[in-house]
Amino acid sequence: MEIRKARPEDLENIMKIYARAREFMARTGNPHQWGDKAYPEEELIREDIRRGISYVAEADGAIEAVFMFLIGDDPTYHVIENGRWLNDEPYGVVHRIAAAGRVKGSGSECLQWAFGQCGNLRIDTHDDNRVMQHVLEKNGFVKCGRIYLENGDPRIAYQKSR
Repeated sequence: MEIRKARPEDLENIMKIYARAREFMARTGNPHQWGDKAYPEEELIREDIRRGISYVAEADGAIEAVFMFLIGDDPTYHVIENGRWLNDEPYGVVHRIAAAGRVKGSGSECLQWAFGQCGNLRIDTHDDNRVMQHVLEKNGFVKCGRIYLENGDPRIAYQKSR
């Protein structure tokens, strides 16, 4: 798989992957993390693309996964409860990771690629997102505690560091 920055012409395919991800999450016991049709909004993805922080993974010319990746501070990670981060070193963050479902392990490939960019990653997920929790733990991420999104929603916080 090749990972590259998303381009404006990728938007339609990216939004289809997010729609599929919402359906998958609902079927696997996680209907609330991204809601029915609400998240992520097209405008947010357009802004991620404009900022150069939206990435896609391609296989045989088709987009198989999408995610946001940024090296830098994430304010939602400033306060962690019921645990602590592995370290306070500079880190990268991955958000909004979703797969088309055609290529097994595409989400893991995205996480491995992001880890290769900085060697210290933080990510979070919903309590009900057992699939993502499994993927994170399988890829060496450690559960560190609980963080809260800007809107107050709780998330399980993970980190992986060299």
